[in-house]
Amino acid sequence: MAAKRNALGKGLGALIEDAGTPRSGASNSAIDEINIKYIEANPFQPRTEFDEEALNELAQSIEQIGIIQPITLRKISDKKYQLISGERRLRASQLAGLEAIPAYVRTADDQGMLEMALVENIQREDLDAIEIAISYQRLIDECKLTQENMSDRVGKKRSTVTNYLRLLKLPAEIQLGIRKKLISMGHARALISVEIADDQLYIFEQILNDGLSVRKVEEMVRKVKDEAISSDKPNIQDVKQKALSEYKDLESHLASYFNSKIQFKRGANGNGKIVIPFKSDEDLERIIAILDKNN
Repeated sequence: MAAKRNALGKGLGALIEDAGTPRSGASNSAIDEINIKYIEANPFQPRTEFDEEALNELAQSIEQIGIIQPITLRKISDKKYQLISGERRLRASQLAGLEAIPAYVRTADDQGMLEMALVENIQREDLDAIEIAISYQRLIDECKLTQENMSDRVGKKRSTVTNYLRLLKLPAEIQLGIRKKLISMGHARALISVEIADDQLYIFEQILNDGLSVRKVEEMVRKVKDEAISSDKPNIQDVKQKALSEYKDLESHLASYFNSKIQFKRGANGNGKIVIPFKSDEDLERIIAILDKNN
C-alpha cells in the first residue's frame, strides 16, 4: 500500500526533494508533494461535470504508473492549499488512495487564480466546445480580457476564439446537444451562420433524426439563407403584375373620360405610348375639344 500511496509518475520522484514532506517557500516552477488533506477545492472551477468512468480509469492508471502531470495549487497558509488546476487528477488520486500528490505551488490573487484556472482548463483536450466557450466568456467578463489578449493567453487564433464564443448564442437545446456530443463542432459552425433560432432548431432536429453529415447541413444552411434573401427582395413577377393592374385601371379611366377605347402600348424598358382611336372627323373633333377644355 505504501507504494500505492506514494505513486508518482515515472521519473517524477527524482524531481522532488524530500518527497514525503512539503517544502516551505515553494516557487512557481518547483514541484512539491502535498498532502491531499491540506488541499481545498477551487471556488472558481469552470468545469462542472466529470465523467465517473473516465475518473475510475485515470485512478487505475495512477495506481499503476502514478501522476505524470502535477496539479497546480495556491498556498493559503502553512498547511492549507487551494486548487488552481487539476481537479480531475486530484479526484482520481483520491479514488486511487493516494495521501499526497505532486504539485506546483503558486502565489495568486483571486482574479489571477481564476484566470490561471480558466486558461489551464481551456487547454485540456477532453473539454467539450461549450465548456471552452464558457471559459472564454468568463475570461472576457470576469478577467477583463479582450479577445485579442485572450487569444494570446490561450494560444489560439482570434477567429477561433470568436467562433467558440458564437456558440453561446445558439439555442439552449443545441448547446446541450454539443455538450452531449450529439452534433460535432462542424455542425455547430454551420448552424451559427443561420440567423433565425427556429431555423437553427429545425436543422438541428434534422441532424438528430437523419444523421446528417456536416456537408449536408452546410447545404441546408445555404438553402435557408438563400430563401431568406429571396423573401426580402420584391418578386419580379409580382412587380410586373402590380404595374399591369395599375395600367389597366388608368386605361379604363381614360376610356371612360374620352368615351373611346384607349390602348396602352408599353415596352420592356418602360417606354411606350397611349393610343386614342376615333371613328370619324366628328369624333376626332370631339376628342380635341375635350383636350382643349383641359388646357
